[in-house]
Amino acid sequence: MRARLALLVAAVSVLTLVAFLVPLALLVRTVAEDRATVRATADAQSLVPVVGTADAATIRLTVEQLAAESGRPVSVFLPDGTVLGAQTPRTPAVALAARGQSLTGESADGREVVIAVQGRTDGTGVIRIAVPQHELTAGVTRAWLVLALLGVILVLIGLLVADRLARTLVRPISDLSAVSHRLANAELDARVTPAGPPELREVAGALNHLATRIQVLLVQEREQVADLSHQLRTPLTALRLEAESLRDPDDAARITAAADGLERAVTGLIRQARWRHSPAAQPAAADAAAIVADRVAFWSVLAEDTGRAVTLDLASGPLPVGVAADHLTAAVDALLGNVFAHTPDGTPFAVRLAGDAGEVVLTVADEGPGMPAGAVQRGASAAGSTGLGLDIARRAAQAAGGRLDLRAGPGGGAQVLLRLGPAASLPPASLPPASLPPASLPPASLPEA
Repeated sequence: MRARLALLVAAVSVLTLVAFLVPLALLVRTVAEDRATVRATADAQSLVPVVGTADAATIRLTVEQLAAESGRPVSVFLPDGTVLGAQTPRTPAVALAARGQSLTGESADGREVVIAVQGRTDGTGVIRIAVPQHELTAGVTRAWLVLALLGVILVLIGLLVADRLARTLVRPISDLSAVSHRLANAELDARVTPAGPPELREVAGALNHLATRIQVLLVQEREQVADLSHQLRTPLTALRLEAESLRDPDDAARITAAADGLERAVTGLIRQARWRHSPAAQPAAADAAAIVADRVAFWSVLAEDTGRAVTLDLASGPLPVGVAADHLTAAVDALLGNVFAHTPDGTPFAVRLAGDAGEVVLTVADEGPGMPAGAVQRGASAAGSTGLGLDIARRAAQAAGGRLDLRAGPGGGAQVLLRLGPAASLPPASLPPASLPPASLPPASLPEA
């Protein structure tokens, strides 16, 4: 913006100076020519009394003296054809003056002043003074240089003033941009100091108000999530007590483990709701091989109960990925939970985990009815579910520098590819607390797409 303003001012200044200085330069040249012509005319007029009354010797002496003083060629043409002074041929101007008409004309060497002298007994004499070109342009070059220097100085002053003016506009805009980027990077305490024109100060105030409002709303949301999560502890405690009262030790252990997993998830929600942005505090990586194997083993029990054939192709670990372990667990549970929620009992599915070209790819494929369009949109579901499951998986993939791909299987059904970047590719990112499902809940409690 500063460069454009400077260019605009420079263009306007140059155009203005050209419109002003070019006519002035032409006027200076005209004045110099007229000044030299007037001096030559005055010298010629001084010779008129001598030429009109004196003899040839006196005229010759006077002409030679005037030529020496003025430095210009002076010639006197007598009626009998005698030429006194500078020997120059008769020009058309001299011939015209011999008829009694004085004039000023252009010559090959500059300009000539011709004056007719009448009153002689033998006819009309003619005085001719030649004005050379260097006298006509004396001082013009210096005047033009002064005008050019003045124009350059005025342009530089204009550029300096434009740069100062542009700085008063650009600096507040740069500050607004910097604070906007800081807010986008979750630095919610960033504020801009209002400066510049009134319009920019108003924008700065609006941005500060927006940042304050976002900060207040975020704090309120965190507190509400933390309060809601804390309220879940009471039913969890009752669930654990009910599990301990069961007679079957296996059922008691299973329900107690599920309650413990739910309690860990609730604790994580509370911690995240009150957590302040500090990348050093985030988990560095997660072992995708271990997490996927654990979650597949968990869901395999339900698959056996519902008569689903499971095809497994899991790479041996470790396979570190750049996402937190609880986020990856939630994503895997969401993908596997969708198979059970949206396909009939007995529908086979396959789970494949492999490292490929610097990334880890988890593929979950089923032979069900397929997945509707827009299934990955948060809160959108054509099956009556919450619509959060695939969104959780998508953001987990993005946190690891990857992506979530949905496609139709070769034999029908759906195929979901969760691509995860390695742990060293970029720092892990965190998902919003409200999107994380419990790590060890029964399948029916998990959110689906």
